[in-house]
Amino acid sequence: MFETKSIMTTNVIAVKRDTPIGRAIEILVDKDVTGLPVINDDMTLAGMITEKDVLRLISDLEDDSAKVEDFMSKDVVSFDQDEDIIAICECLVNANFRRVPILSEGKLVGIVSRRDIVKYILEPL
Repeated sequence: MFETKSIMTTNVIAVKRDTPIGRAIEILVDKDVTGLPVINDDMTLAGMITEKDVLRLISDLEDDSAKVEDFMSKDVVSFDQDEDIIAICECLVNANFRRVPILSEGKLVGIVSRRDIVKYILEPL
Protein backbone atom coordinates (compact mmCIF):
# COMPACT_ATOMS: atom_id res chain seq x y z
CA MET A 1 0.00 0.00 0.00
CA PHE A 2 1.31 3.42 -0.95
CA GLU A 3 0.34 5.92 1.74
CA THR A 4 -0.62 9.42 0.79
CA LYS A 5 1.54 11.00 3.49
CA SER A 6 4.63 9.66 1.69
CA ILE A 7 4.05 11.90 -1.36
CA MET A 8 1.91 14.81 -0.17
CA THR A 9 3.21 18.35 -0.12
CA THR A 10 3.19 19.43 3.51
CA ASN A 11 4.21 23.06 3.17
CA VAL A 12 0.74 23.97 1.95
CA ILE A 13 -0.08 27.49 0.91
CA ALA A 14 -3.61 28.16 2.14
CA VAL A 15 -5.89 31.16 2.59
CA LYS A 16 -8.66 31.98 5.04
CA ARG A 17 -12.30 32.61 4.13
CA ASP A 18 -11.94 36.35 4.73
CA THR A 19 -8.83 36.76 2.59
CA PRO A 20 -9.50 39.42 -0.05
CA ILE A 21 -10.02 37.72 -3.40
CA GLY A 22 -7.37 39.96 -4.98
CA ARG A 23 -4.78 38.67 -2.51
CA ALA A 24 -5.75 35.06 -3.27
CA ILE A 25 -5.30 35.72 -6.99
CA GLU A 26 -1.86 37.23 -6.31
CA ILE A 27 -0.87 34.10 -4.38
CA LEU A 28 -2.09 31.83 -7.20
CA VAL A 29 0.02 33.76 -9.69
CA ASP A 30 3.10 34.39 -7.51
CA LYS A 31 3.32 30.79 -6.28
CA ASP A 32 2.43 29.35 -9.71
CA VAL A 33 -0.33 27.13 -8.32
CA THR A 34 -3.78 26.51 -9.75
CA GLY A 35 -5.67 26.21 -6.48
CA LEU A 36 -5.48 26.92 -2.76
CA PRO A 37 -7.16 25.26 0.21
CA VAL A 38 -9.34 27.61 2.23
CA ILE A 39 -9.06 26.99 5.95
CA ASN A 40 -10.84 28.04 9.12
CA ASP A 41 -8.89 29.40 12.10
CA ASP A 42 -8.60 25.88 13.55
CA MET A 43 -7.01 24.56 10.30
CA THR A 44 -10.13 22.64 9.28
CA LEU A 45 -10.93 22.71 5.59
CA ALA A 46 -13.58 25.25 4.54
CA GLY A 47 -13.21 24.94 0.77
CA MET A 48 -10.92 25.46 -2.21
CA ILE A 49 -10.31 28.50 -4.38
CA THR A 50 -9.06 27.67 -7.86
CA GLU A 51 -8.32 29.46 -11.09
CA LYS A 52 -11.64 28.15 -12.35
CA ASP A 53 -13.45 29.77 -9.41
CA VAL A 54 -11.66 33.06 -10.06
CA LEU A 55 -12.92 33.13 -13.65
CA ARG A 56 -16.38 33.90 -12.24
CA LEU A 57 -15.07 37.24 -11.06
CA ILE A 58 -14.34 38.65 -14.53
CA SER A 59 -17.68 40.44 -14.65
CA ASP A 60 -17.10 42.20 -11.33
CA LEU A 61 -13.46 43.28 -11.21
CA GLU A 62 -14.25 46.53 -9.40
CA ASP A 63 -15.50 44.89 -6.19
CA ASP A 64 -12.68 45.42 -3.66
CA SER A 65 -14.75 43.94 -0.84
CA ALA A 66 -14.98 40.45 -2.36
CA LYS A 67 -13.56 37.71 -0.16
CA VAL A 68 -12.36 34.21 -0.93
CA GLU A 69 -15.51 32.70 0.59
CA ASP A 70 -17.59 34.49 -2.06
CA PHE A 71 -15.95 32.41 -4.82
CA MET A 72 -14.56 29.24 -3.23
CA SER A 73 -15.87 25.76 -3.87
CA LYS A 74 -17.39 24.47 -0.64
CA ASP A 75 -18.04 20.84 -1.53
CA VAL A 76 -14.44 19.68 -1.55
CA VAL A 77 -13.21 16.11 -1.90
CA SER A 78 -10.42 15.43 0.57
CA PHE A 79 -8.52 12.39 1.81
CA ASP A 80 -6.91 11.29 5.05
CA GLN A 81 -3.12 11.20 5.14
CA ASP A 82 -3.18 7.43 5.66
CA GLU A 83 -5.32 6.81 2.55
CA ASP A 84 -3.88 4.64 -0.21
CA ILE A 85 -2.56 6.67 -3.16
CA ILE A 86 -4.54 4.45 -5.54
CA ALA A 87 -7.80 5.93 -4.22
CA ILE A 88 -6.50 9.43 -4.89
CA CYS A 89 -5.35 8.45 -8.38
CA GLU A 90 -8.79 7.08 -9.18
CA CYS A 91 -10.40 10.26 -7.87
CA LEU A 92 -8.15 12.55 -9.90
CA VAL A 93 -8.69 10.49 -13.05
CA ASN A 94 -12.48 10.52 -12.69
CA ALA A 95 -13.00 14.06 -11.37
CA ASN A 96 -12.44 17.43 -12.95
CA PHE A 97 -9.87 18.80 -10.51
CA ARG A 98 -6.10 18.74 -10.21
CA ARG A 99 -5.46 18.44 -6.50
CA VAL A 100 -6.98 17.16 -3.27
CA PRO A 101 -6.43 18.43 0.26
CA ILE A 102 -5.05 15.92 2.76
CA LEU A 103 -6.36 15.88 6.31
CA SER A 104 -5.34 14.39 9.62
CA GLU A 105 -8.01 14.34 12.31
CA GLY A 106 -10.02 16.79 10.18
CA LYS A 107 -7.23 19.36 9.87
CA LEU A 108 -5.30 20.31 6.74
CA VAL A 109 -1.83 18.74 6.72
CA GLY A 110 -1.01 18.52 3.03
CA ILE A 111 -2.11 18.48 -0.55
CA VAL A 112 -1.62 15.97 -3.35
CA SER A 113 -1.69 17.10 -6.95
CA ARG A 114 -1.62 15.16 -10.19
CA ARG A 115 1.98 16.34 -10.58
CA ASP A 116 2.96 14.91 -7.15
CA ILE A 117 1.72 11.49 -8.24
CA VAL A 118 3.43 11.70 -11.63
CA LYS A 119 6.74 12.56 -9.89
CA TYR A 120 6.21 9.64 -7.49
CA ILE A 121 5.68 7.25 -10.39
CA LEU A 122 8.91 8.46 -12.00
CA GLU A 123 11.06 7.93 -8.87
CA PRO A 124 11.60 4.15 -9.16
CA LEU A 125 12.28 4.34 -12.91
